Amino acid sequence: MAKTDKEPLLIKRYASRRLYNTETSDYVTLDDISGFIREGRDVQIVDLKSGDDLTRQYLLQIIAEHESRGDTVLPTNVLTDLVRSYTSQAQTMVPDFLAASFEMLRDGQAKMMEQMAQPMSGVPGFDQIKAQQEAFMKTMMGGWSAPDQTEEDGSEAGDKDNDELETIKKQLAEMQAALSRMGK
Repeated sequence: MAKTDKEPLLIKRYASRRLYNTETSDYVTLDDISGFIREGRDVQIVDLKSGDDLTRQYLLQIIAEHESRGDTVLPTNVLTDLVRSYTSQAQTMVPDFLAASFEMLRDGQAKMMEQMAQPMSGVPGFDQIKAQQEAFMKTMMGGWSAPDQTEEDGSEAGDKDNDELETIKKQLAEMQAALSRMGK
């Protein structure tokens, strides 16, 4: 049976604590695993000897490392509430609430982009506005995107972020200049 992107990438942890990618037959780091996840791939990390699923432990470690480097996504009050939820009745509701919240966030992002494209496509300058909105959403979402999201030319979303940002800056400057000429 051939592997698909829908199947989780199996990572085995050896007794030496090294992590082994079973698809590419090489060792990987937490940063590599984080990259797989950002690309939309699910991962499963298991202990080679015991067969225990260690995925949650390693995902929490990845989050902790990002937060300690200053890549803060979780405000202190949210972290505090999470700690409280482990000692309260909310413990049973929190996982479902968080999963539903992130699902709504992903769906909302996709719907907003879809709706923005439909009714305004004939408006002059729409392509520039759309490009700016997409860049804004990428920035606000911190790289979160739906799995398998690709650009129109088939390349992975985010491959050209720097070029797009420069193009958007240039377009914004042109629009500002045009607006100032209109005001005179």
